[in-house]
Amino acid sequence: MTMETTQEKPAAKAAHLGVASQAVDAIARQLKKRGTPEASLRLGIRGGGCSGFTYVIEFHDGAPHARDRVFDHVASDGTPVRVVVDPKSLVYLNGTTLEWEQTLMRQGFKFANPNEKSGCGCGTSFGV
Repeated sequence: MTMETTQEKPAAKAAHLGVASQAVDAIARQLKKRGTPEASLRLGIRGGGCSGFTYVIEFHDGAPHARDRVFDHVASDGTPVRVVVDPKSLVYLNGTTLEWEQTLMRQGFKFANPNEKSGCGCGTSFGV
């Protein structure tokens, strides 16, 4: 008599993309300013730049694509904010937090990506 045992595979770790509360508020402001509060913000990456990849931030009108990962948030004024990411980009953005930076010298979104291994001098591209 042989005894067969099966081991359950560990559950796949869900991909995570954080959006800081100041960034959620900034997204809501931009969507209202644009006149499309029902639109989404699409985050992604593209090949290119000095270090290999560049970040992509763009408005996305309409429903998310079938394979997109959707992250829903609520701004401090109660406005719903939706961020969408395609599966290929999420591989490189997993664990990233989108932040809003406002200083005397700069105002805009900033990616805090733990997967970045290098960046270019101009700050627009990164390598993993």
